[in-house]
Amino acid sequence: MGEAVRVLDVALGERSYPIRIGSGLLDNPAPLLAALGRRRAFVVTNETVAPLYLGRVLAGLRANGVDVSAVVLPDGEAHKDWTTLNLIYDALLSGMAERSTTLVALGGGVIGDMTGFAAATYQRGVPFIQIPTTLLSQVDSSVGGKTAINHPLGKNMIGAFYQPKLVLADIATLNTLPDRELKAGLAEVIKYGLIRDLTFFEWLESNVERLLARDSSALAEAVERSCRNKAEVVAADETEQGERATLNLGHTFGHAIETGMGYGVWLHGEAVAAGTIMAAALSRMLGWLSEADTARIAQLFARVGLPVQGAPLGADRYLELMRHDKKVADGQLRLVLLKAIGRAVVSSEANEAQIRAAIEACGG
Repeated sequence: MGEAVRVLDVALGERSYPIRIGSGLLDNPAPLLAALGRRRAFVVTNETVAPLYLGRVLAGLRANGVDVSAVVLPDGEAHKDWTTLNLIYDALLSGMAERSTTLVALGGGVIGDMTGFAAATYQRGVPFIQIPTTLLSQVDSSVGGKTAINHPLGKNMIGAFYQPKLVLADIATLNTLPDRELKAGLAEVIKYGLIRDLTFFEWLESNVERLLARDSSALAEAVERSCRNKAEVVAADETEQGERATLNLGHTFGHAIETGMGYGVWLHGEAVAAGTIMAAALSRMLGWLSEADTARIAQLFARVGLPVQGAPLGADRYLELMRHDKKVADGQLRLVLLKAIGRAVVSSEANEAQIRAAIEACGG
């Protein structure tokens, strides 16, 4: 017998939905069928995931009378754009998808973001379900309803808040994940410990080797605790007016790396790791974070095998790209910084010279 399925709820009133976490979930179509409503669906995936898992999902649905089609997209962050998004719309329109047709995102964060945005906008909104197959998408992008595509001038700048009906996180899919992708996902896991959960951060310090070895129970624990943290934040602040912005620790610096280097050169989690090191350095300069805690944060990222130095874009380029960030308010850059491990704040207190110094201190 496998481990019991862990079930969390994202409490958003009428738009609440469950997150189901466990191994072998793709082989049990019952939760998927319950969330579908009408028996018509399109599964959106990519060229990498399709050979691994698409057949199982389609077979489970078709065996239960669902009229289901597949949309297979090119893989990678470089394809998270209007051109690829239109491939989803083309399939929906040519397949005569209706407003009751459900879109199922089967893949990582790029697939989840694009499928969710297509669902938010096709006929002004159709249902969708998330089946995340990467660690990063299981702990972060599949939960909370952020959907988007990239623009050449900025990452995730065109999108919508649109919640799924169900998140189905099958831990077994992580067995086929490349090591680099697994490590990148751990950057977002560490983030939850840093921003609001010191106990979880300490657990990660003790269990990082188990996670890297793909221990199923350790991965399930990490996914559940990450999702629980995110669900609590999203329930309190769905559209990022306050606390939810702290989930972007490291992201303003990290998005600058992704955009500046070219989408896909650095994985999102790699850029977030380097960005978090920059945010910690800046927090230290402001007198909030101790030298020991700053080193402790860098040590955990290094143990995972994630970057602790930024991309060498130069501080001027970083600042130029960071000014396109969604957290800019009234022309002022607001950054997620750390008062302590387990306590993040959104702050405008750092001046440009300090931000520049933090970037340069971390190899940017």
